[in-house]
Amino acid sequence: MCSAGTPAAYGIAPGPLLLCRPESPHACQRRLTKPVRKPRMLVDYALISVLLVVGHLLRYNLRPLQRIHLPTPIIAGALGLVGGHQFLNIVPFARDADGQVELAGYPGTLVALLFATLFLGARPRSAGARDAVRRVGDTFFYNLASEMGQYAVAMLFGLAVLAPLFASLDPGFALMLPAGFAGGHGTVAAVGNVFVEHGWADALTVGYTFATVGMLAGIVGGMLLVNLAVRRGWTRLIASDYKLPESTRTGFVPADERRETGRETTSPTALDTLAWHAALVFSAVGIAYGVDVLIGALTTENHGVPLFALALLAGAALQKSLDALGFGAYVDRATMERIGSGLSDYLVAFAVASIEVAVVVEHAVPLVLMCLLGIAYSVLLLWFVGRKLMHNFWFERSLFVYGWNTGIVGIGIALLRIVDPRLRSGTLEDFGVAYVGVSFFAIGMIVALPQLVVRGYVAAPAVVLAIGCVACILLSRYLVGWFAIPPDQLRPGEEPLAGTTPSP
Repeated sequence: MCSAGTPAAYGIAPGPLLLCRPESPHACQRRLTKPVRKPRMLVDYALISVLLVVGHLLRYNLRPLQRIHLPTPIIAGALGLVGGHQFLNIVPFARDADGQVELAGYPGTLVALLFATLFLGARPRSAGARDAVRRVGDTFFYNLASEMGQYAVAMLFGLAVLAPLFASLDPGFALMLPAGFAGGHGTVAAVGNVFVEHGWADALTVGYTFATVGMLAGIVGGMLLVNLAVRRGWTRLIASDYKLPESTRTGFVPADERRETGRETTSPTALDTLAWHAALVFSAVGIAYGVDVLIGALTTENHGVPLFALALLAGAALQKSLDALGFGAYVDRATMERIGSGLSDYLVAFAVASIEVAVVVEHAVPLVLMCLLGIAYSVLLLWFVGRKLMHNFWFERSLFVYGWNTGIVGIGIALLRIVDPRLRSGTLEDFGVAYVGVSFFAIGMIVALPQLVVRGYVAAPAVVLAIGCVACILLSRYLVGWFAIPPDQLRPGEEPLAGTTPSP
């Protein structure tokens, strides 16, 4: 029998041991030294991490990948897709008890962590409403109109075109376009899981396909728009022969271009700053999970509040609590943004790797129609609305929104840095202020729309969103102005900066 007094007999370091059942010493030894089962999730994260490293090195070395500015997470996801069970079957992603690959479940967890970071972090005191409208009103209304409009157009197109042509499509199919284009892979995980829970098993693959195509359309289409704008004289901050920085092309930042990614707010002798911030993120998700379990225990049916929404609220409540206790300033917003950005990269890689090719082939025609609709909407919005709604640097600002409307904020920033290398147009600053208000509407749509669609309400919310889109444009015209200035002529505020960026 094993006992606490004889650990050395079994090759184990001295210390208290749990008593074993009476049995032979050899049997007890075998049981104590039996290898621990490797966590399947840990193996999958290790595999996708290897693919991210390999993908980034490929991007650095392969010119074709550099020319189209393909994000590393998409490369890693594509490697996982090709190397996974659907093709080469050489990347051993974990499977559940039924033999199904578990990849598709990870983005749902990552999106909860991502949303938990959104309201964590100390922020400077914002300006008053009147000053904010005067300064960033056009940015706020244009961003909000673009997102509302994309949801409205997609849902109405689904009702008017897809439903009669493809009777077997799930009613939520059209909604997955704006979830993937305007929202990205994270929003797809949030919205798609609602449809999966209500019986549409292919929702995530459809949404991830839209999101991936959207990112590619944002990059490739954005570069085409940049080339057109330079030739037509729409850009203000780059010369016609301007070349992209080496870091933008290769993906690695040289020493003279590196920036600080965050500030140290805790002493490493007590707790590392990154551990402090990560602990807050996981705490917010833990609180959200506890609330989710509590609500589930108190209700007899699905309460309709997704975990990511609860995580966002928990993060905001945690930050407010720290503010009230005098510790809010020790939560660095830049560090939280880096954590969120890193989570987003893993989310995209897992999402692309988990796309079921058979589902894409089955829905190829409606997928193509919806993707063309999303691209056309984003381009037409830039030309017909952004050109007249933005008070200055109309192309730079509209191009950023184009990248956001087709991919993610990161794609918008990448395109913006091409036409505004030193970020002097004020686009990012204005977007940061405006998105505080836009985010509430965006999150509301992500939470409410899938719940409405699964209950059969499609036309009414689509019409409401279309009215909201038009109202935003009219409000911007009334409060900020309507600028019918030719696209190649200078606008107020552009003169001091126009043409001052030298060619490398």
